[in-house]
Amino acid sequence: MSQNLDHKALLSLLERPQLRRLLEVFNGHGEETRIVGGAVRNALLGRPVTEVDCNTTMLPEAMVKRASAAGFKSVPTGIEHGTITVIVDGEPFEVTALRVDVETNGRQAVVHFGRDFVLDAKRRDFTINALSLGLDGQLYDYTDGAADLQARRVRFIGNAHARIREDYLRIMRFFRFHAEYAEGAPDAAGLAASGAERHGLAILSKERIRHELLRLLVARRAEETLQVLAGHGFLTWLLAGAAEFGRFGRMAASDRDRPVPIWRLAALAVMVEQDADRMRAHLRLSNDEHKKLAAYARLLAGLKTRVLPLDAIAIRRLVTEHGVETLSAVLAAVGGEPSPVVDRRAFEALERYRSGRDPVPVFPLRGADLVARGIPKGPRIGELLAKAYQAWLAEGCRTDEASAKDLLERMLAQV
Repeated sequence: MSQNLDHKALLSLLERPQLRRLLEVFNGHGEETRIVGGAVRNALLGRPVTEVDCNTTMLPEAMVKRASAAGFKSVPTGIEHGTITVIVDGEPFEVTALRVDVETNGRQAVVHFGRDFVLDAKRRDFTINALSLGLDGQLYDYTDGAADLQARRVRFIGNAHARIREDYLRIMRFFRFHAEYAEGAPDAAGLAASGAERHGLAILSKERIRHELLRLLVARRAEETLQVLAGHGFLTWLLAGAAEFGRFGRMAASDRDRPVPIWRLAALAVMVEQDADRMRAHLRLSNDEHKKLAAYARLLAGLKTRVLPLDAIAIRRLVTEHGVETLSAVLAAVGGEPSPVVDRRAFEALERYRSGRDPVPVFPLRGADLVARGIPKGPRIGELLAKAYQAWLAEGCRTDEASAKDLLERMLAQV
């Protein structure tokens, strides 16, 4: 599938005032600096460019001096790797010295700084990531990346096996970039090499795997790419379990405009709460991510065993107990399944909570209310509040003053 590239959008990068100032300062006097990587790729595709990275022939110390002389602020964000962040009128740009790989071990490379844009480009992973743009508007392409970009194809630079052995995470990046930028089937050489070198994924940290997987799940063609991963034996290893493609597809259709990685992972891989625990260990999820998966699993279990249809009153209770975000995720994933049955008014009610038109009810009692009525501080306070909360949920989460007073009196009557 061949599509035209947007060279006008590419050249418009050079019209950005802060970026042009940076390039004008960082070029000349025997040095050259270019826009590289994702900014060039996305501009040619007509996609938004939010971050701009540059490569330069200068060493980090020279970059800092030149930035300072121009009145730019510089931050040594990765100076040991040759990267500084230069801030021009409030806008940050990462500028990295050209590099040459000296040694690779499948996880990280030992590099030396260089002055050759060709060698720097050829050490990158994919041809579409090796493009660069000069201050004069010339597009530099040493690996036929523009042709691959036009064909909507993700292809390793040079020998795919060699590129992967330099950093096995490139297997994950191959599938992620395919999901985001390619059309049709994955590049045959890249797919074959990924399969042959898959053992190398085991030496990578779980955090690096997790980072790439979550980004893949929200990519443009995530559904099709997950099917490829499953068909070639990758997905079971990545999830340490089974995948639920139907729920993932419904989630992706529901949140296409603003996809949330953790909810897509929930739809794909979480059927019971033990799945959430397994994913935490397998992917080193954060506490917040695990909490969301576990909440998804608990609500899913409750809704799948529910006999009565969900109506507006039930939605009011559910958003109060589980939160709008979790309820929205579960209902999106199970939409169209035999259970739960959801009537039209329930979806309308959920949308009102989601938009903020209706506030989520807040439990009206506090421990201080009981203490003020003579209940001593201690475990009994917690027991009464827990009982009151369950009664409040069952009665529709009323928040008016009269209902709160009645609930308090009923709890006091049990003392």
